[in-house]
Amino acid sequence: MAQVWKCSGLRWSDDGPVLRWSGGRRSPLTRGQRVAFGVAEGGVRECVGARGHACPTRTPVSPRSTGARCGECARLDRAHSVAADTVADDPRPYHVYLAWFGPGMVKVGITAVERGSARLLEQGAVCFSWLGAGPLMAARRAEELLRAALRVPDRIPYGQKRVVRAALSGSDTERAAEIVELHARAVALGGWPEALVPEPCQVVDHMGVFGLDGVSAAVGEVTELVPGGVESGELVAAAGPDLHLATRRGVVVLDTRLLPGWELTAAGAGDEGQVRVPLREFAAPQEGLF
Repeated sequence: MAQVWKCSGLRWSDDGPVLRWSGGRRSPLTRGQRVAFGVAEGGVRECVGARGHACPTRTPVSPRSTGARCGECARLDRAHSVAADTVADDPRPYHVYLAWFGPGMVKVGITAVERGSARLLEQGAVCFSWLGAGPLMAARRAEELLRAALRVPDRIPYGQKRVVRAALSGSDTERAAEIVELHARAVALGGWPEALVPEPCQVVDHMGVFGLDGVSAAVGEVTELVPGGVESGELVAAAGPDLHLATRRGVVVLDTRLLPGWELTAAGAGDEGQVRVPLREFAAPQEGLF
C-alpha cells in the first residue's frame, strides 16, 4: 500500500515558504526544486477541523474550498478571530498597512506587530508599507477611516490578485508609486485615531522574495484536486499560498490551500512535469484588465 501524507498548509518563515504536514513534519521550499505529488485513488477530501481539534464527523468538503472546513468547524475557527472582527480586547499592539497586489489593487489591513511582515507574505502582497501602530481598536478605526474617506478596500478577492500577479512587470519604483501616494493622503486625513502612532512611508518590495522577477507568466491555475490526480513541476516562484510550477503545460499556479483534507502520495517516476488535475487558463492579454 502506498504511503500517504496529509498537508496542513503553507506558512512563511524568515527563510521562505514551508509546507507543513500532519505529525509536525515540515518541508522548506526552495526555487528550482521539484514539487510532485499524487492524490490517493478513491479518496475523499475531509474537513481538517478547527483550532487544533479534528472534525468529529470527518465531513467531506468541496475540492474547490480554500478553507477545507465544514460549516461547523469554520464557525468555530472564526469564533475568536481578529480577521473576522470577533475579538475586541486583544491587548497586543497592531500595525495598519497598505498592500499592493498589482495596478489599481491596493488594500488596507491590520496585523499584530509581533508578526512582522508574515501576514503580508501570506497574502501575496507584492509590496507594502506600514501606516501606523497602536491598540487594536485604534487600528480598526484607521482601517475604517481609509475605507470611508479614500475608498481603499480591506479585501481583494484572491483570484484577482493571482491573475494580475501572473504577468507583473515594471520596476520597484513603479510598483511603489500607488502606495506612496495613498500613504501621503492617509496620514493627512482628519480623524486619525490619537492612539495610533503614524509611521513613515517605507515601501518593502517582495518581488525578489517571491522569486517573481524574470519568471515566465503563468498560463493558468489549478482549480481543484481529484482522486488519482497528479501535479508535478519545478518551483520557480512562491507568493502567498501559491506555488508557481514549471510544467509541460507552462507555468501553472497551485494554491496550496487546496491540499489540506486530501490523502497525498508520491508522484510516479513517469509523471515528471505532468498536470492531471483541473485547470483554469488565464485570459490574455492581461493589459485588458486595466
